[in-house]
Amino acid sequence: MPEESIVLPRDFSHNLADYESCRHTFDWQLERSRLDGLPGNRGLNISHEAVDRHAKTELADTIAIRWVGKDRSVKDFTYADMHHLTSRFANALVELGIQKGDKVFTLTGRIPELYIAALGTFKTTAVFSPLFSVFGPEPIFQRLSRGDGKILVTTRALYEKRIKALMDRLPLLRFILLTDEEADIDEKVLSLPRLMEEAYDDFFIPATDPEDPALLHFTSGTTGMPKGALHVHNAVLMHYVTGKYVLDFHRGDIFWCTADPGWVTGTSYGIIAPLVCGVTSVIDEEEFDAARWYSILEEQKVNIWYTAPTAIRRLMRVNLAPLEKYDLKSLRLICSVGEPLHADAVRWAEKTLGMPILDNWWQTETGGIMIANYATLKIKPGSMGRPLPGTEAAIANVTETSIQIIDEPGKQGQLVLKKGWPSMFRGYLHDEERYNKCLRGEWYITGDLAKIDADGYFWFVGRADDIIKTSGHMVGPFEVESVLMEHPEVAEAAIIGKPDPVIGEIVKAFIVLKAGLSGDENTQMDIIGFARKKLGPAVAPKEIAFVTELPKTKSGKILRRLLKARELGLPEGDVSTLEQS
Repeated sequence: MPEESIVLPRDFSHNLADYESCRHTFDWQLERSRLDGLPGNRGLNISHEAVDRHAKTELADTIAIRWVGKDRSVKDFTYADMHHLTSRFANALVELGIQKGDKVFTLTGRIPELYIAALGTFKTTAVFSPLFSVFGPEPIFQRLSRGDGKILVTTRALYEKRIKALMDRLPLLRFILLTDEEADIDEKVLSLPRLMEEAYDDFFIPATDPEDPALLHFTSGTTGMPKGALHVHNAVLMHYVTGKYVLDFHRGDIFWCTADPGWVTGTSYGIIAPLVCGVTSVIDEEEFDAARWYSILEEQKVNIWYTAPTAIRRLMRVNLAPLEKYDLKSLRLICSVGEPLHADAVRWAEKTLGMPILDNWWQTETGGIMIANYATLKIKPGSMGRPLPGTEAAIANVTETSIQIIDEPGKQGQLVLKKGWPSMFRGYLHDEERYNKCLRGEWYITGDLAKIDADGYFWFVGRADDIIKTSGHMVGPFEVESVLMEHPEVAEAAIIGKPDPVIGEIVKAFIVLKAGLSGDENTQMDIIGFARKKLGPAVAPKEIAFVTELPKTKSGKILRRLLKARELGLPEGDVSTLEQS
């Protein structure tokens, strides 16, 4: 039986015309020459590349950010507007005594001030760190404390509910800037509108070494405190290249990344990449709503849409025929990241939206897209795709002290990346030992298991700590979940290994059924039988539990470790990024 693949029509002049040729000739220095750099050979600054250089060209009056409020009101910010507003914010920070390397945090929804604060912070060479607005007091405290936060930008309501009681525990936090107060509350809790009004709307960006820290993103671990991954200004080169070759940005494009900046995708691709490439970025303040999302795609004439598998699965569960109800002819590319995208979702999109979804893979630590499906290559549903030109990925056997690259197609092992791409994180803040454990010589160990096929496509198997050992078999969650998703009654699925004294672990599945269906014994046996036919009895689930929702992070990743902890009555670990239902 031939391998399933999809080839997109070549009806557009894509930036990546020939993948193999680009990989062969790719030169990071050549791509770097297409960015400005600070005038006077003073280095490389994210905000200069994303805003200021465009504000001095014919793009000055082009819309940089189109903000859609919860009430569907729209506010447009041109590149010239963003130049002045981010300069005002930068000047306000300097007036407050913020210096190079100081940490500036945000705790807001997707409001314009969040995006202005990020870019204004980059200008000062301080470090920007976004927090999810749904965080409770303790996760906020952990990050502000561990991240040495000096400034926090938030709203009056969030300050009163989440921050006020923490003030005595955060001695390093100098000021809180309220986005929706016209007057200062006290000497420490200040009005951001007042500061912006009093600040100059031009700012001289100081010399910025490409290796100067720019971003601090926290990522949850299975236990203990969240990890703070540090990224540098040179990451902007990665955002530019991936915007060009993966997201295929062209001048005049309208782009919508649905991710919140509290997740690294929402910063790398919801703020930086589209602006560096000079396109218009749509920001929606509201949370997921299928009809609203389809109407935004239509009304804003979105060309490129970047979203997450969780959102796609939700759309799949909604009984809508979008092409019959909405005009989506402007849409030419849909990409996804967060969790691996099941083949069923790729096929659903081709049938329902008129085009497949192109999955890609990266991590908080990589800072940018590393492996992707491309519009000019055949799409293999369920595959991660192929490495970005200029990067090298491999499969390896990894021990505590060594690494051995596996050349055999189809052989499972650890996914590793050769160091040297611009957006690789430079460390975990205050945790050098944890950072060093990720490295073996010139290779970064991702913690993911994968395999490569004969065509060079990568296939996700699972997190190394999620792998199930049953009857001598090594079972990756993604393989089993993908098959379960093919069952006509299954909307979502997650599997864990449950200890068994005879075979080590049994495969247990947690399943969300499609709307209107209920899980009874007959449904359970039908799904188990379906999986046994597809996977064989050794790999198929032996137990099934029907649930209404799967625990996920705000970024859409299924928390299998949380399912396992709850099943076994173990400590749940860090749940600060758990999606609020």
